[in-house]
Amino acid sequence: MGCTGSSLAKGDENSKKLRKPKHWKHSEPITRTQLRQMRDEFWDTAPHYGGQKEIWDALRAAVEADLTLAQAIVESAGIIVQIPDMTICYDERGAKYELPKYVLSEPTNLIHDS
Repeated sequence: MGCTGSSLAKGDENSKKLRKPKHWKHSEPITRTQLRQMRDEFWDTAPHYGGQKEIWDALRAAVEADLTLAQAIVESAGIIVQIPDMTICYDERGAKYELPKYVLSEPTNLIHDS
């Protein structure tokens, strides 16, 4: 039971609206192939950083989706987004998930593969 003035009616504090991350620059120009390799390595090793594999899988799906679908994935997985660009998230048990900017967006100094 709740009234229209309850905090649940106003929206859950855990469901921040996601936004695209700010632009970033890699330390040196990087190709799309190199970026893809960095991302693959991160996602392959991410579960070893702690947390639940299911949450890492949901985070990857959210990162690779458009913002609307990403929001739905995050909410349905019970992921608590501390920073709206998803760089820091938590699961419902309090485990922390940190995502590097290179998995969230492309750098400003991305170069095309030859």
